[in-house]
Amino acid sequence: MAEQIGQPTFVLVRPQMGENIGAAARAMWNFGLSGMRIVAPRDGWPNPAAMALASGAGRLLDAAMLCDDLAGALADRTYTYATTARSRDLTKPVLTPEAAMAEARDRIAAGERVAVLFGPERAGLENEDIARANAIVSVPVNPDFPSLNLAQCVLLTAYEWRRATNETVARTVEMAGADWAEGHEIEHLARHYEERLEEAGFFFPEHKAPAMKVNLRNLWSRMPLTRVDVQMLHGILRQMVRWKERDGK
Repeated sequence: MAEQIGQPTFVLVRPQMGENIGAAARAMWNFGLSGMRIVAPRDGWPNPAAMALASGAGRLLDAAMLCDDLAGALADRTYTYATTARSRDLTKPVLTPEAAMAEARDRIAAGERVAVLFGPERAGLENEDIARANAIVSVPVNPDFPSLNLAQCVLLTAYEWRRATNETVARTVEMAGADWAEGHEIEHLARHYEERLEEAGFFFPEHKAPAMKVNLRNLWSRMPLTRVDVQMLHGILRQMVRWKERDGK
């Protein structure tokens, strides 16, 4: 699996635990990213623990580029983001992950080759690392506990990349094979209930009946009913009427 054109490359700088590398690979693959570079991993490479945690993303690790230093990892990149909780007194643009990945999308579309740096678990990126980046990505975390796990930070950034590059519907309804009820079906249901409730003496006292009927109609309009729902509500009312008539005998 080669690094795909049209995507940012995620660079893990001096990662310490193989498990976190594997979890980072899995997070990347969840959101369709495949380009990983690993700079001077503490426990060497390849790492069995990384493979174990990668689960189905092991092929991403198989193709990961191992680099001796950060300069080598960024040699063919044209724009780099560094993820860090602090600006480290360096003058650079600071973006949220959402804004950074939207900008990365536009840069890549314009032909640039983008990298995103992630620091080692214990202390994050050093000033020397951040100095090589063009901009900083800062997650708006709790200032009293700003440290993010490596894989968590990778997942969050990969998620924002996915959001920036895919049409994602914010809210959908799983219809489970059903269709929404049409206006005439809701009208029939409303009349059915109104007629039966009228017969049962529900609309009392008489001077309040018009407002009660309006409220009942409003109730039906607020309910997102399917045709199956409408049929069931008709059936409930019919059964209740039959039971009342049977009980009366």
